[in-house]
Amino acid sequence: MQAKELLEKVQFVVDAEGNRSAVQLSLEVWEELLTILEDLEDAEEIRLARENKETAIPWEQAKAELGIEV
Repeated sequence: MQAKELLEKVQFVVDAEGNRSAVQLSLEVWEELLTILEDLEDAEEIRLARENKETAIPWEQAKAELGIEV
């Protein structure tokens, strides 16, 4: 789902004067927004790594070095 589509599902809470005071989201929309934010954060990390000419290592090698079993 696109961010624009998600934002169309947002519900606003208004105060007595009719001013928006809070946002209400379904759990589905919240989880989709979190995924989008995490993807943006990952993309920024990748951009910075490339900018700094960091070398990547294969996931299998990283798991072995960290002692991770997935």
